[in-house]
Amino acid sequence: MPIPLSYSYRNLLARRLTTLLTAAGMALVVFVFAAVLMLAEGLRRTLVATGSYDNAVVLRAGSESEVQSALARDQAGIIGAQPEVATDRDGRRLVADEAIVLVNLPKRATGKPGNIMIRGVQAVSPELRREVKLAAGRWFQPGSSELVVGAQIAERFQGAGLGEELRFAMRQWRVVGVLEAGNTGFASEIWGDVEQLLQAFRRTAFSSVILRLRDPAAFGALKTRLESDPRLPVQVLREVEFYEAQSQRLATFIRLLGLVLTGIFSIGAVLGAMVTMYAQVGARISEIGTLRALGFKRHHILAAFLIESVLLGFLGWLLGLVPASLLNFITLSTVNWANFAELSFKFALTPGIILKSLLFGLGMGLVGGLLPALKAARLPLLEALRAA
Repeated sequence: MPIPLSYSYRNLLARRLTTLLTAAGMALVVFVFAAVLMLAEGLRRTLVATGSYDNAVVLRAGSESEVQSALARDQAGIIGAQPEVATDRDGRRLVADEAIVLVNLPKRATGKPGNIMIRGVQAVSPELRREVKLAAGRWFQPGSSELVVGAQIAERFQGAGLGEELRFAMRQWRVVGVLEAGNTGFASEIWGDVEQLLQAFRRTAFSSVILRLRDPAAFGALKTRLESDPRLPVQVLREVEFYEAQSQRLATFIRLLGLVLTGIFSIGAVLGAMVTMYAQVGARISEIGTLRALGFKRHHILAAFLIESVLLGFLGWLLGLVPASLLNFITLSTVNWANFAELSFKFALTPGIILKSLLFGLGMGLVGGLLPALKAARLPLLEALRAA
């Protein structure tokens, strides 16, 4: 008959201060581990949510982002004339030729500059982005030096608020609207008339063509036709896949850096748990002898001490996950490595992260308690009874 589970958790309760201090060390590591995963997941979700499965993005072949891409007007016209392009109720083709430029704007809080993505759009562009809604003001007039800005930009950058003015490309641009785009990258963009932006920046080529597919299943046919057309050195991607690829480099770096830090911290936490459990073995030799005398086997002793250390890891996980979950309410900004523009995003706690952090916490407890548990199980019976 195994030793009752209550034996293990009552021993933890009997030494509350030591238990709490050891669990706190584990909690710190769990917090860092969960925060890193939440950070990378929040970044990934923000960019993936920016795209739609039934939208396609056409870029110049070899371009990794819209900033690097250039499509001539005649090429954009060929792309927009494809039969797979959907139409709205009025018969208007749902395809937009867009241009991307980066400008440097000072931040409200610090005055330090940051790169902002300005997207030159056409009248149909808002319909292609279901997430985008006008939160305040109005849409810009085509052919004018007017802008609508993402909510995150309006809040954080000087001159980007509703009714304010921005100066770049030797022009004054007036902000006439604020767009709300949820947890997507569009909330970190500024939109304006594509023709006016191309003229102001002395450009002739578009950056990309965005189109809505009449049937999402027709993507393969569209991709094959466009990429094999000798007039079009292009690549065709689903919009969700395009934005997911944009997140991979930075998200991978965050994960690797975080896991290295977590690994360093976890060594200290495991050593702390090991010291605690070794101390418990030393203080409870007589108790172990009594258990053996009552008929409990070595593997029963081993299991009891391992359960005790795993419960310690579980407590550390619980204490670390609670503050980590509060990070869901925090918005951060960073530079998107794909286009070097500022991007705002939130931490994201998912069931998968909860499970991974739980296994990590339990694993720390198990590793920290393994050697002390083996020592307790291997204590000679006579030595243990003599201590009693």
